[in-house]
Amino acid sequence: MDCTQTIRARRSIRKYKPGAPVPEEDVKLMLEAAMMAPSARNTRPWEFFVVEDQGLKTKLRYAHPFASMLDTASLAIVVCGRPEAQAGKVAGYWPLDCGAAVENLLLQAAALGYGTCWCGCWPSPRISKLQELLGTQSVPVALIAVGVPDEDPPARGFYEPDRVTWLRG
Repeated sequence: MDCTQTIRARRSIRKYKPGAPVPEEDVKLMLEAAMMAPSARNTRPWEFFVVEDQGLKTKLRYAHPFASMLDTASLAIVVCGRPEAQAGKVAGYWPLDCGAAVENLLLQAAALGYGTCWCGCWPSPRISKLQELLGTQSVPVALIAVGVPDEDPPARGFYEPDRVTWLRG
């Protein structure tokens, strides 16, 4: 699948085939893609938690009100920001940088045939509970369910020409 096809094939998946394995080498490809994302002055202000433990996935599910798909997902990847990694002119760009990493991860997963669902964490009151569960001081930006899809929802994105302003000389 090429880039154009992958972007158009990606969906938010909320139903997964329970127990379907996601090999570690595929997870590493997703993480590598995430870490290839651009970041302000290449500060790479992120860290990733790969959660395969069902007990911890269940706790994450209850800590995040929109993460019920973790019941059947093979794993969760929590993308966390490290604000302290950025200072001076690039201070404060870590949420954008983490968002770019998340999108790369989602697209790599889709290219490998996996489904994902991006559940936003930052900014919200649920951050402290997620930090506690993960044992980290970094800031949870996104909780991503990953697994083998057990649904094929229609595309929800589309091109809207009225949202584009062309400024031509």
